[in-house]
Amino acid sequence: MRFKTTNQQFVKMINSNYFPATSRYNTMNYRRCGKSGILLPELSLGLWHNFGDVDTFSNSLQMAHYAFDNGITHFDLANNYGPSVGSAEETFGSIMKKSFRPFRDELLVSTKAGHDMWQGPYGTWNSRKHLISSLNQSLKRMSIDYVDIFYSHRYDSNTPLEETLQTLVDIVKQGKAIYIGISKYPQEAACFAYHYLTQRDVPCLVYQGRYNLFNREPEKDGILQQAYENGAGFIAFSPLAQGLLTNRYLNGIPEDSRIARGGFLKKEALTEEVIKKIKCLNEVAYNRGQTLAEMSLAWLLKDQLVSSVIIGASSVTQIADNLKALENTNFTKEELKQIEVICG
Repeated sequence: MRFKTTNQQFVKMINSNYFPATSRYNTMNYRRCGKSGILLPELSLGLWHNFGDVDTFSNSLQMAHYAFDNGITHFDLANNYGPSVGSAEETFGSIMKKSFRPFRDELLVSTKAGHDMWQGPYGTWNSRKHLISSLNQSLKRMSIDYVDIFYSHRYDSNTPLEETLQTLVDIVKQGKAIYIGISKYPQEAACFAYHYLTQRDVPCLVYQGRYNLFNREPEKDGILQQAYENGAGFIAFSPLAQGLLTNRYLNGIPEDSRIARGGFLKKEALTEEVIKKIKCLNEVAYNRGQTLAEMSLAWLLKDQLVSSVIIGASSVTQIADNLKALENTNFTKEELKQIEVICG
């Protein structure tokens, strides 16, 4: 269940940013997160959906166990994950009490604050009051004393950035978080954050952004390169475009899909042009011996600018399928050219 490696293996790997799997963890590789001592699994487990109080706890427990047993040491949460809001952290807290407690030091637990959480003027955005209050609530729900990474979940143009960043610094110095991250910050604000945090000896560990074959903003906006140049890692979320980059929509909209259930993914997103792209990408994946989902995850991990990819899952089977992506993350020049032409 635990990550094991010998001192000799670490001596061989010490100057590398890429840590291959050991025989014990034969399904996972680890990547250094920016200029830090932290190693992230290539796949992290996100608890945005399927870990709320509307879900079956036994299934959530099985998924958490399976992920950890297969080398996924990073569990990504936020204060408002559920549904209902806060319930994903409560579920994780129950898992901690039931089975994860002895392995706390082998886990990397992250949470965030900044989106709508409770009623009133202090239940959202990035004020000092909201961030500190939210983290205190999160720690209580998760039944832990600290988080490994605490994120400012989104940029807030109405709160002075100095107030937000100084709060993050103070949270680390209070021992409630070990590292700091930022998510969905525009480039200019991210630049200010990197320098502010570094000057106060609490460098930003990681930037988390939406990144997939259909959403290339981190490339276009320079966010990927900016994170690298500032010594931060980059974690990609929504790697499958909420299910578009899978085989679920090749032949229409399934009744149990996110679109059919009226979730964040809307029917309008599935245009004829998108369906054509999905089918063409699926053909490339087939020729690689992968599913579309596997290839989409592998594509994100094709170079070292991406430290980890956050997957979501509703079953152990889905996690197992996602892990297969790690078997081939290399692409030929011809394959990459094909993908670029298809994605436009």
